[in-house]
Amino acid sequence: MDLETEHLLLRRPKLADVPALFAFLGDPQAMRFTHCDRTLRQCRRRIAVHEWFRRRDGFAPWTIVTKREGRLVGWGGLYNDPFEPGWGVEVGYYFHPDVWGRGYAGELTAACTHVADRTLALPEIKAFAHPENIGSRRVLEKAGFEVVRFVPEMERFLFRRERPSDALPGSAGPIR
Repeated sequence: MDLETEHLLLRRPKLADVPALFAFLGDPQAMRFTHCDRTLRQCRRRIAVHEWFRRRDGFAPWTIVTKREGRLVGWGGLYNDPFEPGWGVEVGYYFHPDVWGRGYAGELTAACTHVADRTLALPEIKAFAHPENIGSRRVLEKAGFEVVRFVPEMERFLFRRERPSDALPGSAGPIR
Protein backbone atom coordinates (compact mmCIF):
# COMPACT_ATOMS: atom_id res chain seq x y z
CA MET A 1 0.00 0.00 0.00
CA ASP A 2 1.44 3.34 -1.09
CA LEU A 3 0.23 6.46 0.73
CA GLU A 4 0.13 10.21 0.37
CA THR A 5 0.28 12.66 3.28
CA GLU A 6 0.18 16.45 3.22
CA HIS A 7 3.81 16.86 2.08
CA LEU A 8 5.01 13.32 1.35
CA LEU A 9 4.54 10.38 -0.98
CA LEU A 10 5.17 7.04 0.74
CA ARG A 11 5.84 4.32 -1.79
CA ARG A 12 7.48 0.93 -2.08
CA PRO A 13 11.23 1.13 -2.62
CA LYS A 14 12.58 0.41 -6.09
CA LEU A 15 15.99 -0.98 -6.90
CA ALA A 16 16.77 2.36 -8.59
CA ASP A 17 16.20 4.11 -5.20
CA VAL A 18 19.11 2.36 -3.49
CA PRO A 19 21.89 4.84 -4.44
CA ALA A 20 19.81 7.80 -3.19
CA LEU A 21 18.90 5.89 -0.02
CA PHE A 22 22.53 4.94 0.54
CA ALA A 23 23.46 8.64 0.41
CA PHE A 24 22.08 8.93 3.97
CA LEU A 25 21.64 5.30 5.14
CA GLY A 26 25.35 4.88 4.51
CA ASP A 27 26.38 8.19 6.08
CA PRO A 28 27.90 7.52 9.54
CA GLN A 29 27.11 11.04 10.74
CA ALA A 30 23.48 10.94 9.58
CA MET A 31 23.01 7.47 11.08
CA ARG A 32 25.01 8.06 14.27
CA PHE A 33 22.05 7.07 16.47
CA THR A 34 21.19 3.90 14.57
CA HIS A 35 22.47 1.32 12.09
CA CYS A 36 24.64 2.58 9.21
CA ASP A 37 25.03 0.54 6.03
CA ARG A 38 28.73 0.28 5.20
CA THR A 39 28.31 -0.48 1.50
CA LEU A 40 25.81 0.03 -1.30
CA ARG A 41 25.42 -3.77 -1.40
CA GLN A 42 24.55 -3.86 2.30
CA CYS A 43 21.97 -1.11 1.79
CA ARG A 44 20.45 -2.95 -1.19
CA ARG A 45 20.24 -6.12 0.93
CA ARG A 46 18.54 -4.27 3.79
CA ILE A 47 15.90 -2.88 1.43
CA ALA A 48 15.40 -6.28 -0.26
CA VAL A 49 14.97 -8.12 3.05
CA HIS A 50 12.37 -5.60 4.21
CA GLU A 51 10.55 -5.99 0.89
CA TRP A 52 10.39 -9.76 1.49
CA PHE A 53 8.78 -8.95 4.85
CA ARG A 54 6.30 -6.62 3.09
CA ARG A 55 5.13 -9.58 1.02
CA ARG A 56 4.84 -11.68 4.18
CA ASP A 57 3.37 -9.11 6.60
CA GLY A 58 1.67 -6.62 4.28
CA PHE A 59 3.82 -3.70 5.46
CA ALA A 60 7.44 -2.54 5.49
CA PRO A 61 9.32 0.76 5.26
CA TRP A 62 8.48 3.06 2.37
CA THR A 63 10.70 5.24 0.25
CA ILE A 64 9.74 8.79 1.24
CA VAL A 65 9.50 11.40 -1.52
CA THR A 66 8.53 15.05 -1.19
CA LYS A 67 5.36 15.89 -3.11
CA ARG A 68 6.48 19.36 -4.15
CA GLU A 69 9.97 18.56 -5.48
CA GLY A 70 9.63 14.83 -6.09
CA ARG A 71 12.87 14.35 -4.17
CA LEU A 72 13.68 11.11 -2.36
CA VAL A 73 14.36 12.26 1.23
CA GLY A 74 13.82 9.26 3.48
CA TRP A 75 12.98 5.68 4.22
CA GLY A 76 10.70 4.47 6.99
CA GLY A 77 7.40 3.11 8.18
CA LEU A 78 6.02 0.12 10.04
CA TYR A 79 8.01 -3.10 10.12
CA ASN A 80 9.00 -6.23 11.98
CA ASP A 81 12.74 -5.76 12.17
CA PRO A 82 14.41 -8.76 10.51
CA PHE A 83 17.83 -7.71 11.82
CA GLU A 84 16.82 -7.15 15.47
CA PRO A 85 13.78 -9.50 15.73
CA GLY A 86 11.47 -10.05 18.63
CA TRP A 87 10.28 -6.53 19.43
CA GLY A 88 6.99 -6.65 17.52
CA VAL A 89 5.83 -4.10 14.98
CA GLU A 90 7.94 -0.96 15.07
CA VAL A 91 7.84 2.45 13.47
CA GLY A 92 11.18 3.72 12.23
CA TYR A 93 12.34 6.61 10.06
CA TYR A 94 15.56 7.68 8.45
CA PHE A 95 15.88 11.00 6.62
CA HIS A 96 18.51 12.80 4.61
CA PRO A 97 20.10 15.44 6.90
CA ASP A 98 19.08 18.18 4.43
CA VAL A 99 15.44 17.75 5.50
CA TRP A 100 15.84 17.31 9.25
CA GLY A 101 13.63 19.68 11.23
CA ARG A 102 10.92 20.01 8.56
CA GLY A 103 8.37 17.85 10.36
CA TYR A 104 8.61 14.92 7.96
CA ALA A 105 9.29 12.38 10.74
CA GLY A 106 6.15 13.51 12.54
CA GLU A 107 4.11 13.35 9.34
CA LEU A 108 5.39 9.85 8.59
CA THR A 109 4.78 8.71 12.17
CA ALA A 110 1.19 10.02 12.01
CA ALA A 111 0.63 8.03 8.81
CA CYS A 112 2.13 4.95 10.49
CA THR A 113 -0.08 5.22 13.56
CA HIS A 114 -3.11 5.70 11.32
CA VAL A 115 -2.30 2.53 9.34
CA ALA A 116 -1.46 0.59 12.52
CA ASP A 117 -4.70 1.66 14.24
CA ARG A 118 -7.23 1.79 11.44
CA THR A 119 -5.99 -0.53 8.71
CA LEU A 120 -4.00 -3.21 10.53
CA ALA A 121 -5.83 -2.84 13.89
CA LEU A 122 -2.61 -3.56 15.77
CA PRO A 123 -2.96 -3.52 19.57
CA GLU A 124 0.37 -1.68 19.91
CA ILE A 125 3.42 -0.46 18.04
CA LYS A 126 6.91 0.18 19.30
CA ALA A 127 9.87 2.37 18.43
CA PHE A 128 13.42 3.00 19.54
CA ALA A 129 15.31 6.24 20.06
CA HIS A 130 18.84 6.94 21.22
CA PRO A 131 18.98 9.05 24.43
CA GLU A 132 20.84 11.85 22.61
CA ASN A 133 18.38 11.91 19.70
CA ILE A 134 16.09 14.51 21.25
CA GLY A 135 14.27 15.23 17.97
CA SER A 136 13.29 11.61 17.47
CA ARG A 137 12.20 11.25 21.08
CA ARG A 138 9.95 14.33 20.69
CA VAL A 139 8.42 12.96 17.50
CA LEU A 140 7.51 9.73 19.28
CA GLU A 141 6.15 11.47 22.37
CA LYS A 142 3.96 13.80 20.24
CA ALA A 143 2.58 10.69 18.49
CA GLY A 144 1.52 9.18 21.82
CA PHE A 145 4.47 6.86 22.45
CA GLU A 146 5.71 6.40 26.00
CA VAL A 147 9.09 5.20 27.19
CA VAL A 148 8.97 1.60 28.40
CA ARG A 149 12.63 1.24 29.40
CA PHE A 150 16.21 1.76 28.38
CA VAL A 151 17.65 -1.20 26.43
CA PRO A 152 21.38 -1.17 27.30
CA GLU A 153 22.50 -3.64 24.63
CA MET A 154 20.98 -1.36 21.96
CA GLU A 155 21.84 1.89 23.74
CA ARG A 156 18.30 3.12 23.03
CA PHE A 157 15.02 3.76 24.74
CA LEU A 158 12.17 1.42 23.87
CA PHE A 159 8.92 3.30 23.26
CA ARG A 160 5.42 1.85 23.09
CA ARG A 161 2.09 3.17 21.86
CA GLU A 162 -1.16 1.32 22.43
CA ARG A 163 -3.99 1.50 19.94
CA PRO A 164 -6.51 4.08 21.20
CA SER A 165 -9.88 2.62 22.13
CA ASP A 166 -11.61 5.09 19.79
CA ALA A 167 -9.51 4.10 16.74
CA LEU A 168 -12.03 2.54 14.42
CA PRO A 169 -10.91 0.61 11.34
CA GLY A 170 -11.42 2.70 8.21
CA SER A 171 -11.88 6.04 9.98
CA ALA A 172 -10.31 9.26 8.71
CA GLY A 173 -6.78 10.38 9.53
CA PRO A 174 -3.66 12.08 8.17
CA ILE A 175 -3.60 10.08 4.94
CA ARG A 176 -4.93 11.69 1.79
